[in-house]
Amino acid sequence: MQPASVAELCELVLGAAAEGQAIYPLGGQTMLHLGLAPSKPGIAVDLRRLEQVIDYPARDMTVTVQAGITIAKLQSLLKAENQQLPIDVPLPERATLGGALAVNSSGPRRYGYGTLRDYVIGISVVNDEGHEIKAGGRVVKNVAGYDLCKLYIGSLGTLGIITQVTLKVKPRPQSVRLLTLPCPGENFADLLNRLHESRTRPMCIDVLSRAADETISQQLDGAADIGPTLPANWWRLIVGFDGNPTTVDWQIKQLSDELPEDSRRLSCGLADAEAEALLARLTDFPLWPEAALTLKANVLPHMTAEFSKHVLAFSPRLVLQIHAGNGIVVIHQPGEPSEEQAKEVVERLNEWAPGAGGNLIVQRSPATLKKGLPVWGRPRDDAWLMRQIKSKLDSRGLFNPGRFVAGI
Repeated sequence: MQPASVAELCELVLGAAAEGQAIYPLGGQTMLHLGLAPSKPGIAVDLRRLEQVIDYPARDMTVTVQAGITIAKLQSLLKAENQQLPIDVPLPERATLGGALAVNSSGPRRYGYGTLRDYVIGISVVNDEGHEIKAGGRVVKNVAGYDLCKLYIGSLGTLGIITQVTLKVKPRPQSVRLLTLPCPGENFADLLNRLHESRTRPMCIDVLSRAADETISQQLDGAADIGPTLPANWWRLIVGFDGNPTTVDWQIKQLSDELPEDSRRLSCGLADAEAEALLARLTDFPLWPEAALTLKANVLPHMTAEFSKHVLAFSPRLVLQIHAGNGIVVIHQPGEPSEEQAKEVVERLNEWAPGAGGNLIVQRSPATLKKGLPVWGRPRDDAWLMRQIKSKLDSRGLFNPGRFVAGI
């Protein structure tokens, strides 16, 4: 079903509730693979017709839009006023704002700009009674009431259907520069420590394993040159800066002065169009279509290098992309792993992630394998609280039942 208005959506929710059916909200379906299998039959609701721009007072640096708008369309609207939403969402031509909010999507620039939770100041949601409820407002200095906006972001659509959002936005930077740094495995941790101790303030610190580096180089297809092919057991660090040209130039020079001679000599710089092309490939890579199994580890940033090297030592076939400043490691297994292979990889990495101060989730796998995998990682101590929130906001169990943490 594809409602053309919020009123139609409210009627649809009421009808589903009366018939005891579940509701599964859909956007661009780029992250449909995330989460557990649904626990009961229901109807899929396509929200892409809810894509109106409600209000855009550009001077106030805010925008209010319906949640079915694609990320690409939203960014195009903002670009006309030399503004941006500085959040990286994979496949932006397809992905909708509501879907990105439901999974709290982020990418390379998370290190410098944060996540969607830092930009949402108002939200409207259709609840299980078929009413549109609102939280927050359209002005930045709105502090009245509970901050329910953050509750809905990242809830995988299990608490209600997001219909409208008000966002803070940022000016577009005048200059975007990336510095790529080849790094031998034995120097990986040291180079990351130098970046964390640097006087500069990067907006991204991404790291690619050799296999990931080769794949992204092929995807760029001449749009940008990130450097020569890496030797075995080497990594490629990608450090990004943006802002006004003077500030960016100073930071590039400062970082170059702080780097070891070998890293400085092997570095490669990309600016503006080339840098944007590489950032786009880095943003899309977590949804690499050649990987049947994709995992995401969230570890302490200072444990990133050790954890990642441990993963590749266990299985050199794995393909890694690391948001090193935030401790996020995306792990792809190419091809079609057997059930035994998938379980071995997940179980082994699930053992190591807590030792690095984090957790491991299965972002994508064949449906036949999901039943035997800990999709949301190790059991959580706060699952009881999450169930309480679910029962208060969706007492009928209508929205995406069974798909979230602990089968919520």
